[in-house]
Amino acid sequence: MPRTALVTGATGYIGRHLARALIERGWRVHALLRQTSILPPELGVEAVHCHGYDGGTESVISSLEKSEPDVAFHLASLYLANHHPEQVTELLRSNVMLGAQLAEAMTLAGCLKLVNVGTGWQHYEQSAYNPVNLYAATKQALEDLLEYYVQARGLRVITLKLFETYGPDDLRPKILNLLRQAAAQQAPLDLSPGEQLLDLVYIDDVVDAFLTGADRLAAGIGQGHERFVVSSGQRISLRELVACAEEVLGRKIPVSWGAKPYRRREVMVPCEGGRCLPDWRPKVSLVDGLSRTLRRIS
Repeated sequence: MPRTALVTGATGYIGRHLARALIERGWRVHALLRQTSILPPELGVEAVHCHGYDGGTESVISSLEKSEPDVAFHLASLYLANHHPEQVTELLRSNVMLGAQLAEAMTLAGCLKLVNVGTGWQHYEQSAYNPVNLYAATKQALEDLLEYYVQARGLRVITLKLFETYGPDDLRPKILNLLRQAAAQQAPLDLSPGEQLLDLVYIDDVVDAFLTGADRLAAGIGQGHERFVVSSGQRISLRELVACAEEVLGRKIPVSWGAKPYRRREVMVPCEGGRCLPDWRPKVSLVDGLSRTLRRIS
């Protein structure tokens, strides 16, 4: 009998790839969407059952009662590297309140398996907890809130802490898109000195980590709230990444190193020492992933 999943954030880059992978594997997929969100057409309207989220807890409860998922994947969030005062409310609403509403609705509906998303940015300078920015602090806040539902209501949670994710058709304003544009237009790109290390995980491997987490919950392995890092196992400096991209593209990328300062609380070395997700290993090498991602340059 096919399993059922509820996905938040299905309109985002990782979310839509996860939803598509679930559909391909025979899952029944439900998506919790804000009223202003539109499901990507490649997922197919008939393949995903959509439920509206109006900001209230009752709409989340209704979606859980209707979908009756075996597992929920909570990917919806608002990412801001640096926030402005007027964005604080929306950060809390998107990254904390929605997750708490989801946990409340899940436990009421008897759905007790949740795959959640964290970030390596919760561990600035290798600390047990030191958020790089307010975004990272909100991810930690949700983890702390989930502890109530784990301890008091029997919710089982796996939080996957992500680093840099990338892949084809990624419209997010990330470094590879900037490099692609600079290479295509041969327009100078101002960057920092470029000594910071990056941990890049290809989108197919990221999706596989979510599926592996769901299988672990379904198998009843572990208990309570488990936290795992999703790491490529390979750290590369920004300068080295540009060199790799140039090799893949066969052309020079006009970078002005040091034209921009490092960001406040720049992560120079991604957090280390986190527990790796059992039964998961990245399969796509950096060179292969870059080739798949950057090959559409004119």
